[in-house]
Amino acid sequence: MRDVTTEAARRRARWRAHHRGLREADLVLGGFADRHLAAMGRDELAWFEALLAEADHDILAWAFGLSPPPPELAGPLMERLRALDYLALPAAGRP
Repeated sequence: MRDVTTEAARRRARWRAHHRGLREADLVLGGFADRHLAAMGRDELAWFEALLAEADHDILAWAFGLSPPPPELAGPLMERLRALDYLALPAAGRP
């Protein structure tokens, strides 16, 4: 049986990841959510929700390796975020 609470949290996290306010953050966090969110357990989902609570410019700096993440967000999931292998960039010249 599926955990309805966890599924609702995943849907909410996916929406928040795709609607950040900065196009770059939408691409990074939305792409990460599309690739990894379905397989996340409760602890990983809690990590992602904590990440989504951070400011876009901080998240992008951590994702691009421009500054270290805070200790509570560092670890294997941050390394997955930093891989950036989940990005689907729009074609040049398209909004």
